[in-house]
Amino acid sequence: MQTPKIFSMYAEMTPNPMAMKFVAERMLLPEGVQLEFLKAEEATSSPVAVKLFELPFVKGVFITSNFITVLKNDKAMWDEVVFDVRDYIKEFFLSGGKVWNGPAVSEEKQNSTVQEQQPSMVNHVEPANETEQKIIEILETYVKPNVENDGGMILFQSFKDGIVTLQLKGSCSGCQHSSQTLKAGVETLLKRMVPGVHEVQQEMV
Repeated sequence: MQTPKIFSMYAEMTPNPMAMKFVAERMLLPEGVQLEFLKAEEATSSPVAVKLFELPFVKGVFITSNFITVLKNDKAMWDEVVFDVRDYIKEFFLSGGKVWNGPAVSEEKQNSTVQEQQPSMVNHVEPANETEQKIIEILETYVKPNVENDGGMILFQSFKDGIVTLQLKGSCSGCQHSSQTLKAGVETLLKRMVPGVHEVQQEMV
């Protein structure tokens, strides 16, 4: 693939003070693919994540659609490093670097479970019935756009005894506002739209 002569990217703050969203001018991954790495040794399938983990303050990388969310530790402040990280990513792509070493993802694979894909890929657990399918459709339609706008993702994990369990990724992971988002936003929405839903909780990884 020919290396682009120009690669635009800008940084956006997220509700999580430890996470920054870096938005590219083009799609970085095929539709339906999300990657998350919380350790450098997990990032072998993503050259850009490997590169980011070389920075001493990076503790997590989440990639989907046209953005990369970088989670940092306490070794640096964003106002000190944000432009350096942005330029670091831009230079990586301008020099021909890749986002991911994985294959193109078919529609069938997009709908499969995490375990059937690579361990670093994240997605909704495959629905077992119509109710779970409806929950996922609501998350995709009403929740996903807002959460992605904040640099994160909420994924369906299970529905049992009236309790919907969701997994938080990207900037949502470890965010102090995530509980409020789940209870005041997602739980209220699902209780109103899906009969039988009584509670929404976060899966602790």
